[in-house]
Amino acid sequence: MCTAVIFGKNNRYFGRNLDYERTFGEYVVVTPRNHELKFRFMPNVKSHAAFIGTAAVIDGYPLYYEATNEHGLSIAGLNFVGNCHFAKTTLDMCDNVCQFELIPYILGRCISVRETRQIIDRLNLVGERFAPELPIAELHWMIADKKECVVLEITEEGTRVYDDPFGVLTNNPPFYYHEKNICVYRSLSAKDRQQGFSDSFSLGAFSRGMGAMGLPGDWSSTSRFVRAAFVRANATFRQGSVKDEHAEINQFFHILRSVAMVDGCVGVENGFEYTQYSCCCDAQKGIYYFKRYEDVCLRAKDMRECDLDSKEIIRVAHKDCHAV
Repeated sequence: MCTAVIFGKNNRYFGRNLDYERTFGEYVVVTPRNHELKFRFMPNVKSHAAFIGTAAVIDGYPLYYEATNEHGLSIAGLNFVGNCHFAKTTLDMCDNVCQFELIPYILGRCISVRETRQIIDRLNLVGERFAPELPIAELHWMIADKKECVVLEITEEGTRVYDDPFGVLTNNPPFYYHEKNICVYRSLSAKDRQQGFSDSFSLGAFSRGMGAMGLPGDWSSTSRFVRAAFVRANATFRQGSVKDEHAEINQFFHILRSVAMVDGCVGVENGFEYTQYSCCCDAQKGIYYFKRYEDVCLRAKDMRECDLDSKEIIRVAHKDCHAV
């Protein structure tokens, strides 16, 4: 399970919590402009936009979890097990893309959500395994630029692109359910509310923060969606802010922390799911900030410090990231 968020003026910051019970040896990875993007059913692309994110590199191929390109377009894939419905065969007159190829396919070609919508219109997302020993990643995606934030889902009903006014995404159920479910919490407030119980007697507030009583606190995907949307909507340094950028980045990680999973609290079949890392990309500058579960400090990598005209992907060592 995971949570993705956008924050700041013009959706400047894009990031997520990666929640899972095991690691796949992922790195911060930069794909330069001249690294050949290889596809199983589509022509390879030798020149494209550069992008940065976290990926597991297997046999030299970066399997991205999330990434942002040099134009400020960002994508994150989140678990959507049981509801996604990928194609089993290729189709004529379509862009036949494997689900693990979607992030590089879009980020290499598009500079905006508007262009991404046009690609999605002719997309046939094929459920292929990257390797026999790896399962098909059942995902849906949050996609954002400085103007728009959308959610892409492929289910039995077909391909849907939802406008996401909340600026957050978690996991199951489908997005349309989250849109309806959040209405249950419409009376929550960051401020104390006036008594509405009865006019016949007075009920005093015994604590601060009672305006948000009823805000769900568990780690289910529906609860995390509501909690992340509430915290993001009420956090300071949002739209129109001219505050110091480090304060905004700090606030971004506070939002993610409000829905982070502590190791030992979410039991699954093979252990415990926990927030393995939290990340935030400054989409305007191409600076990727991240914090691993075991780390105390925040680290960052500026994509522009790399040779963006290289032909080889760049795996960024932990020691080559700056402490923030």
